[in-house]
Amino acid sequence: MSRTGYVFREEYMWHNTGVAANYIAPGGHVQPDIVHAESSDSKRRIDGLLSVSGIKKHLRIIDDFEPLNDDQIALFHTRDYMRRIKEMSDNGGGDAGELTPFGPGGYEIAALSAAGPLVAGRAILNGEIDTAYVLNRPPGHHAEADIGRGFCIFANAVLAAMNLRKEFGDMKIAMLDWDVHHGNGAQKAFYRDPTTLVMSIHQYKNYPQDSGFVEEAGEGDGYGYNINMPLPPGSGHGAYLHCIDTVVTPAIEAFKPDMIFILSGFDAGAVDPLGRNMAHSGTYREMTLRMKALADRFCQGKLLIMHEGGYSPAYTPFCGIAVVEALTQVNTGVEDPFFKILSGYGMQELQPHQAEMIAQSAALVKHIK
Repeated sequence: MSRTGYVFREEYMWHNTGVAANYIAPGGHVQPDIVHAESSDSKRRIDGLLSVSGIKKHLRIIDDFEPLNDDQIALFHTRDYMRRIKEMSDNGGGDAGELTPFGPGGYEIAALSAAGPLVAGRAILNGEIDTAYVLNRPPGHHAEADIGRGFCIFANAVLAAMNLRKEFGDMKIAMLDWDVHHGNGAQKAFYRDPTTLVMSIHQYKNYPQDSGFVEEAGEGDGYGYNINMPLPPGSGHGAYLHCIDTVVTPAIEAFKPDMIFILSGFDAGAVDPLGRNMAHSGTYREMTLRMKALADRFCQGKLLIMHEGGYSPAYTPFCGIAVVEALTQVNTGVEDPFFKILSGYGMQELQPHQAEMIAQSAALVKHIK
């Protein structure tokens, strides 16, 4: 039996973000594109490449589950926020708060998206699989308790952690968010919680521009358990692996989690329209291999990866299959046709100013017990 699960539902592709000029709503002098940046294109192409590559034969497909119910969502989100989203959803759609448009039925699709990491995590903790990739949509890492932000309606990773703890009891969970945008949702949810290690590698002051700073290190008993790694624009393969090696790895070694979550955004890729960093498929492959090794060392391989951003339909599939190949240890033979160019960009190696910023984050590891 396959030890890697794969969660995907067709309904995820039906989440309707409408039209926009990239992500700006049309109007005035703004002419809309055909689709919003957070459309189904890049995600569907990941699933398509997984299919034609043959790697799905090596995955346990998990696609029979229900959306989260209201009580499960209310473990983090306020009832008033849930009511507002449901009312808009039933009346043609709206915006969940900040840059988060959705169409009719958006509440139910968002609840189904949030269910994906939970059912995958449940399968891992029940011993049915060791690792999983959840290709869900809409994303979740910007959603806060009472507002949707940055295309995110419900906080998928936060809800998975809270519901898994309710079902399986207390456990230490380490979360690594490598989306190019800051993982503000998990930071706010667990800012005072020393049982959840929240780490975010992101482009400095991209989105949200008011969060993600090194100084945001947690409060009270949670101080030191929130580690932000803001990278300057132009950071590439070397900077990302340096974050893993000098911050994430020693943090995991000190924390000794029972389970590891990765919030996997591919918008740090070098051709993504919403980021200005230079990662490539090899970066995601190497980061996944390092995180899988840490999961094997500290939590019996329990590694749950869920999809977040990634807005280049042409390139995200090659980053996605790199992650799944690393999870399964299966070489499909699929070649990234962009790799030679992107890996050859100047300054892909770690730069001194990047190392200096990462060192500030590494200094927080000493607070983890």
